[in-house]
Amino acid sequence: MKKKKEKILVTSALPYANGPLHLGHIAGAYMPADVYVRFNRLLGNDVIFIGGTDEYGVPITLTAEKEKTTPAEIAKKYHENIKKTMQTMQISYDNFSGTAREVHNKISQDFFLSLKNNGYVVKKAAKQFYCSNDKMFLPDRYIEGTCPKCGYENARGDECPACGSWLDESELKNPRCALCGSSPSMKETEHWFLKLNEMQNELEEWIKNKENWKDNVLNLVKGWFKSGLRERAITRDLSWGIPVPIEGSEGKVLYVWFDAPIGYISSTVEWSEKIGEPDKWKEYWLNKDTKLIHFIGKDNIPFHTLIWPAILMGHSDSYILPYDVPANEHLTIEGQKLSTSRGNVVWVDDAVKKYPVDYIRYYIASNAPEKKDADFSWKEFQMKINTDLNDIFGNLINRTFTFIANNYESIVPKKVALSDDDKTFLKKCEDLYEKVHSLYSNFKVREATSTIMDIARASNKYFDACEPWKLVKTDKEKCGTVLNLLCQAIRMLATILYPVIPSKTAELYSMFGINSEILAEGWKEFDEYEVTGIKLTNVKRLFDKIDDKIIREEIEGFYKKMEELKVNQPVKETKKEITFEEFKNIELKVAKIIEAVKIEKSKKLLKLQVEIGNEKRQIVAGIAEYYQPENLIGKSVIVVANLKEAKLMGELSQGMILAAKNSEEGLCVLTPEKPLKSGSEVS
Repeated sequence: MKKKKEKILVTSALPYANGPLHLGHIAGAYMPADVYVRFNRLLGNDVIFIGGTDEYGVPITLTAEKEKTTPAEIAKKYHENIKKTMQTMQISYDNFSGTAREVHNKISQDFFLSLKNNGYVVKKAAKQFYCSNDKMFLPDRYIEGTCPKCGYENARGDECPACGSWLDESELKNPRCALCGSSPSMKETEHWFLKLNEMQNELEEWIKNKENWKDNVLNLVKGWFKSGLRERAITRDLSWGIPVPIEGSEGKVLYVWFDAPIGYISSTVEWSEKIGEPDKWKEYWLNKDTKLIHFIGKDNIPFHTLIWPAILMGHSDSYILPYDVPANEHLTIEGQKLSTSRGNVVWVDDAVKKYPVDYIRYYIASNAPEKKDADFSWKEFQMKINTDLNDIFGNLINRTFTFIANNYESIVPKKVALSDDDKTFLKKCEDLYEKVHSLYSNFKVREATSTIMDIARASNKYFDACEPWKLVKTDKEKCGTVLNLLCQAIRMLATILYPVIPSKTAELYSMFGINSEILAEGWKEFDEYEVTGIKLTNVKRLFDKIDDKIIREEIEGFYKKMEELKVNQPVKETKKEITFEEFKNIELKVAKIIEAVKIEKSKKLLKLQVEIGNEKRQIVAGIAEYYQPENLIGKSVIVVANLKEAKLMGELSQGMILAAKNSEEGLCVLTPEKPLKSGSEVS
């Protein structure tokens, strides 16, 4: 396990300083980053953790208008709120800064000029919505309208919250000003554009070696490449932002998506100055041996995998490029998508008033949305704490330490000759210990947490099998060996759980009477966790169960809030019976699949090209979770051929494939038992 120490620079996405954090924020970027950083600190790697708040951009100005104050006051207010929340959640930044600072402004302007001088930025005339009533150009989030892809009437100029599609403001149907509701007009202005299209080949060459990246990241990047990168505006007509550093550009600022990631650099520069080594930041950002790792939510994938690397590539200095971008999916709550505007979120500041921070951290780690969206359930939260931390881990500590106190004067007894059962137990623990190391290294916090609990379960099983309450009466030395091995496992568990629950594991470590802290002791070889002769001190219960009444109140309160907001009204489903005559009008035909591809940004949908006799059609089918596209080509299926055309995720669907589903087999498309010619009628 021992190897050369690595130099690692970790960042987590800069949250907008326009409101407090909810648990979805913590689960998406900040908790995973902190676990990875704490793990690497245990390994002794040279790792720094950089963060801050995003303090420019439209979300800040919109909040300022709502609260009738200035953008600067909003940025300051919520920066302090978010910073305090991060500290409460024990997110262990080396530096937490913000983008509305002089050092950030200068570095961002330097990037703009460097890119311009190197030919990657061009000035062009562009049309932008203008509100005559408010007498201002409207940034994308100041425009609302109907989504051209799904028809949602309150889509924004940059994104549709309903279908998740990225939009250009000009695509919106029935656009209106978000401030006054009037219809804006298109007016010509001038902006500077980043020539992403000219950088696509270089980006593709760089990306092709990123085989270690998560599938959700690579798939999205490849989708953008396939569509072709386009020039992207990097300035806006706004009063709040970093001024464009060119004479005659008054009233224009750098677009927030351009300057925000530069905040990682400016925060590192600020850190260097704080520790009294102003040039220290260069040892990371300008060092090819540094691993730069960005922890983000999936909404930020294009910015961190395409646009940000392009900005770094275009600068005259040799900045390092991202080594990995382990983006996480979303957290839902009680089965619903989180929405701050609807209020169906769990605010971090509220949660930490009721529950220990380590309880919240443990549940988020054990339920991390790493491969797919994960749901925050109050009952599951209670179950995880009561079962994992209390019944499994807590019980192991209590029964072992209590037995040593009662029979060995609180001094961990020595080991004698190991039996085959002892060796089997140690081997299992060591194998799982090595697995946890690998999982942490590969950003798999959820599985690492589960594996750690497997070690605690194996330890409890070993305790029960050895029956120390009987063994102490017949062979006290042998009983001492059992307890010694259990204490070795517990001390090791304290170390490997430290990245997830740092406070509780620090309390556990202190019970061993060890002067140094877990971080100072570090991640050891398995057999280096020596416990013989240690006197256990200040032994106490680490975990308490969460009462049913408290969770019941949480659930009732949540659904009461949803009812008040009218966002959780259950829709009573009724079955519409059809007559035999209506059923006879359904045309079922045999179709042959000739092409199949996944639909970008959809986990469930495939786009299929089918032949129905001499006719070719496109059908969108929700079977992506059960079939790989390449396995469908050439397959004969049954389709509803006279179904009205519809659009799904912006794609035309001209029919429906029939399929059956059950809990054991999953979903299976219906196919004719014997080979039939495409176009054959099914009756």
